[in-house]
Parts: sequence; C-alpha cells; structure tokens
Amino acid sequence: MSSSPIRVALDAMGSDHGVDVVVAGAAALSREERPVRVLLVGDSARIGAALSRERYDPAWLQIVHAEGHVAQGDKPREALDARTGCSVATAARLVAAGEADALVSAGNTGAVILSAADHFQRLPGIRRAALAAVYPTEQRHGPRGDPFALMLDVGATVQCTAEELVGFAVMGSAYARIISDNERPRVALLSNGTEPTKGTDAIVGAHARLRGLPGVNFHGNVEGLDIPKGTVDVVVCEGFLGNVVLKMLEGITEVVTDLARDAASRKLSWKLGLGILSDGLKQLHAMADWKQYGGAPLLGFDKVVIKAHGRSNARAVRNAIKVAAKAVERDLAGQIQRGLGGPPVV
Repeated sequence: MSSSPIRVALDAMGSDHGVDVVVAGAAALSREERPVRVLLVGDSARIGAALSRERYDPAWLQIVHAEGHVAQGDKPREALDARTGCSVATAARLVAAGEADALVSAGNTGAVILSAADHFQRLPGIRRAALAAVYPTEQRHGPRGDPFALMLDVGATVQCTAEELVGFAVMGSAYARIISDNERPRVALLSNGTEPTKGTDAIVGAHARLRGLPGVNFHGNVEGLDIPKGTVDVVVCEGFLGNVVLKMLEGITEVVTDLARDAASRKLSWKLGLGILSDGLKQLHAMADWKQYGGAPLLGFDKVVIKAHGRSNARAVRNAIKVAAKAVERDLAGQIQRGLGGPPVV
C-alpha cells in the first residue's frame, strides 16, 4: 500500500444524532497520534459550525459540500434519485473518483448499499454484496481476545444461492483476519443442525463447496445456540435470517438491562443482590457495546464501505473511521479476491 495518509469520505449528515456527533468523532480522531485524513461530506455551513465547537487538527479534516441527505425514514432509491448530490452519494463519488479510499456513513442503510452499488464495482466472483455485523459472544476471538464474532449477511441479500453463501464465507474470513488479527478465523454456516445434510438446498450446497475450499477454515454447520457461545468466529447465513438473529441479540441485551433496572427499583434485597452481581452486569454491558467496534462492513465491492450504527456516538464514529482505514491499509479487497482464487484487484 502507499505510504500516503489514508483518506476516508465521511457522510456527516445521516446520523440519528445529527451533524455534531459525527463531526465530534472525526475531530477526536484528528488529535490522535496516527490520524486519518477525513473528508466531511454534507452541508458545509452546519459542518463548519459543528467544527467551531470542537478541538481538532485542521491538517486532517476537509469539508466537502453536498446538498441534502437521505434521512433514516426515507425510501432509499427514491431519495437518491431525487437528491443526486446528497451527502452519501457525494461521498461515494469521491471514493469512486480516487479522491478518498473508503466510505463511512451512519445514515440510511439502504441508501449506503445503493450508493455503493451505483458507484463501485463488485469484486470478480462475487455475485451479491453482504452486510456484516459484529455480535457479543461468551468466548473470545483472535489473539486480541475480541468479545465479538462476525455474522453475514444481515440484510443486504434476503435470499442466497450456495455460491453466494460461499462468497460470504470468503469475505467474512478475510475481514476477520484483517480487523481481529485472527490468522485462521473459524467459519461456519448457520443451519438447523450440525449435520452436512441439514438446512436448505443452498446451505447443503455451500457446505459441500466450503469443505474443499482452501483458505477458509471451515467448521461446518452451527445452530442458533452456538451464536452467543461464540463457537466460531464467522457465521454465514442469508440476509433475512441474519437480520432476525441480529435484532434478537440486540433485544435480549436490552431486556436484561431493563429487568435489572426494574428489579433494583422494586425491592431492597434485589438491589443488594444486583450490587453483588454488578461486575458481571458491567461485563455484559461492555460485551454488548457495539460502539467500541465502530461499524459494520459492506463486503463485496472493490472499495471499503463501513456502515456505522444510526445511533452512533462520537466514539463509535471515530472507531468506524479507524476500522475503515485499517481495512484499506491491509488491502481488504485484495485479500477477498485472493481467497476466491481470482485475479488481483487493481
């Protein structure tokens, strides 16, 4: 890779919390020892006003004006067609033109996916892009002991063929190697049984292909109960199933927190008991804190795309930019292409 600073086009307008939080994350990163050059894309007046309230190094931040943005409640295709100069589309064009190396957005998920599809090329051998997401697990992963594993797809592709599931496995494996520094991430298909013959035709077909695919540390099928245990590092499934599972995991964490809060307010004995368990509850909260991971990668394109959570705070935005820069630095697209046995990405 080039020794030049990595440049990230950041959609500054799409977050649930507005421009201030996104700008604060970029400003915080500009003050770090190894900053990333960030192009803040959106309403220049609002971005400038937000910057005026932050401490930042101007050498690492640049404002790029864009007209309008896609709100969380908008229909993505209609909004992008009506606002061709909106922030997420402008950010994607900057990456496509080589003026930035990666796209980061906390905006409308559909708009991010469509903008990537409109402006970037799919990698040779990849028929469908996949949106991956991290989730908390009991086991630790990789040499750094990450409390997260990776699941894909979680919404970009509703139904998949066996070939597409194989592509997801290769992409998820490459991403886990890069971000978690895990040389041999364990990869599995999510199914209704561990036997090779269990699951849909697509799962059975993908299982047969993955068993003989070099470069993927394939561990067969896993069931739903294996997900929170962290039996493997990468779980592969169709987007419809993955999205349902991901929302369920988020819901369980919120329910546990709400139950603990409610119990503490009802009885003194329960409050005392929760006090004894406080270290464990804090550990659970830390495990489920997606803010420390930054964002979810959209895999399958020749450019790096990171979709940050719509409710991202400044810390999460900063981490999403850092994840994007790490993926560029370690040649994510090239690693995926090599895993598929195809020609190098140029």
